[in-house]
Amino acid sequence: HDGRLEGYVSIFSLGDYFIPKPKRATSMRKVTSSINAIIRSIGGTEVVAYDATTVDDMYVRVAAMELESFGKSATIEGIPNNKSVIVVGDRSDVHLRAIEMGVRIIIVTGGHRMKADVLERAKAAKVSVAYADTDSATTAWAVRAATLVGGLVQRDAFTFKPQEKLSVARRRIVQNPALICNVVDEDGRLLGVFTKTDIINPPRAKLVLVDHNELSQAVDGAAEVEIAEVVDHHRLGNAPTHQPILFINRPLGSTCSIVADMFRTADLKPSPQIAGLMMCGIISDTLLLQSPTTTPLDADLLQWLARLADADPRSLADMIFNAGSVLSSLTPAAAVRADCKLYTEGERRFSVSQVEELGFTNFWKCEDALLEALEKYRMENGLNFSCLLVTDIDSQSSLFLIRGDAEVVQAITYPQKRPPDIFDLPGIVSRKKQLMPYLGSLLGGTNESA
Repeated sequence: HDGRLEGYVSIFSLGDYFIPKPKRATSMRKVTSSINAIIRSIGGTEVVAYDATTVDDMYVRVAAMELESFGKSATIEGIPNNKSVIVVGDRSDVHLRAIEMGVRIIIVTGGHRMKADVLERAKAAKVSVAYADTDSATTAWAVRAATLVGGLVQRDAFTFKPQEKLSVARRRIVQNPALICNVVDEDGRLLGVFTKTDIINPPRAKLVLVDHNELSQAVDGAAEVEIAEVVDHHRLGNAPTHQPILFINRPLGSTCSIVADMFRTADLKPSPQIAGLMMCGIISDTLLLQSPTTTPLDADLLQWLARLADADPRSLADMIFNAGSVLSSLTPAAAVRADCKLYTEGERRFSVSQVEELGFTNFWKCEDALLEALEKYRMENGLNFSCLLVTDIDSQSSLFLIRGDAEVVQAITYPQKRPPDIFDLPGIVSRKKQLMPYLGSLLGGTNESA
């Protein structure tokens, strides 16, 4: 319902329903359906139908015995007449008896038709009538197939969340006899299915880490797959690999510069759209070549891409930086998570987020909420401290927010803008080249003093 997983129908439940079991004759006759569904299932013709859409438990009976015996079996089995589906050929005597009994529907098989006067009696008694071209045995099986699938659904579906790790899934599968595993989201909507074979012998996924090389910054589950390649411009913090890989790490202002240089070195030209996207990356990472991380190669590649994209870097930068304030368009929690990276220095784990603004006006409207969001993020992730660098693109300076480790906070040498956890960092705009080396030296000092 509404994409949500209700359950599943297995081949075993279908077999249990359709395979005859002489000791369970009544259950073999049962069909939970409607008159309309039964007529569709047998490929028949509706002559007259009453309460045709009402779903009810009905019981199939084939009238193949003498008239005197007809009805006795139903009485013995306790089947109500008004729930009986009578499958019969051209036997007017049985038709009349069934009408007198007030059965739910009479299905006349073999291409035969009910006599006109008998049909009028059926209408008067409000007994539904349908015609089928197939013989009685075939028709009876087709009636059984009209059962609505809801009655066969097993509700104990074996489910997984999409973010569940393969190692956890394997352990759960070993302990569960289910053959099909269902992946559902938080609202119970079905996203896909997999089998035990899929999970025991999964296709070997490979990842290329781009613009990062630390697993703490990678997608969930990255530690369980093969890292095939790294293209990055940040500090080294990569986990060991099982075999040699292509590892490209260059001290440029943007990973987009590295990718663009790979295009140019291979004598390939990206499409105008891709060139424009790489321009956006370089402009954003280097603050239009104003960041301390900028190199002459970044500037050269930006001009090369500009010619391919037929775009002006200054105009594109204005569009990017004027697109909207992160702090005014996102909640404090979302702003903290938007560009957040996790780091480990010695025994300390911490996060550093960054947002870029045109001025600090929007910041001073929500500084307390941002500090609360930082603290909540720190607690949720078990970190020693969490930081947020709010950079003013115009003045090329930043404000630094920190929550957590008191020893680290006390060791910060920059002037406090608002004690005790907001600091003024003039001239600091780069998390990678300016802030992280400072924090690294700071943590080294606190570790030594400890």
